[in-house]
Amino acid sequence: MAHIIPEDGTLLPLMEEFYTIQGEGYNTGKAAYFIRLAGCDVGCHWCDVKESWDAELYPLTAADVIIQHAAQHPAKAVVITGGEPLMYNLEYLTLQLQQQQIRTFIETSGAYPLTGYWDWICLSPKKFKAPLPEVALNAHELKVIVFNKSDFLWAEQHAQMVSPQCKLYLQPEWSKVNEITPLIVDYVMNNPKWEVSLQTHKYMNIP
Repeated sequence: MAHIIPEDGTLLPLMEEFYTIQGEGYNTGKAAYFIRLAGCDVGCHWCDVKESWDAELYPLTAADVIIQHAAQHPAKAVVITGGEPLMYNLEYLTLQLQQQQIRTFIETSGAYPLTGYWDWICLSPKKFKAPLPEVALNAHELKVIVFNKSDFLWAEQHAQMVSPQCKLYLQPEWSKVNEITPLIVDYVMNNPKWEVSLQTHKYMNIP
C-alpha cells in the first residue's frame, strides 16, 4: 500500500537520522543532527545513497518525533537531506525546530519548490533535473559535484543563477577523487571565487 503523505508535513518518510560531524561545504567540521528523508526522482548515477530513492521502503514518521530526537543532542543544528527533501512540505518540521532554538540546514538539488524556514540552504544541482530559479536565488551555498572536466563549465553556469553573496564550492565525486582533485585545485587557484569542498566524513570514516 502506497504511502499517503499529509500535505502539512506532519508525517515524513524517514530513512535515517544520526548525530555526526558535517563533512562537506561551508559547515564542514561542525556537529549536527542529520535527518535523511527518503524519496528522490533526480536519479544521479553516482549517488552514494541510492537506497534513499524509494520512499515506500521507509516508514512515515511523525515530525514531532523527529524533532524530539534532534533536541536531545548538544549541537543545536539539524541538516535535512535525502533523497530530495524538498519533495515534501518542510514548513512544520523546520518551524518547530527553530522554535526550540535549533538551527535548520538543508541540502537540496533545488528541483522542487522551496518550503520551510532555513538558516542555511546548500544547493547541490544535478544534471538530470535542473534547479528552480527561486531555490538558486535563496541559496547560501552552491556545491557542485565535479565528475569530469566538462563540469567546470556547468558549475559556472549555475554560479550565474545564485546571489552574489552565495558561497561557491567545487567537490570531487568520491569514486574519482584522486583523478578530479588536482583539476579542482588548479581551477580554484585560477578562479578564486570558488573554494574546494571535500567529503571529510569519508576520510574520517564517520556517517
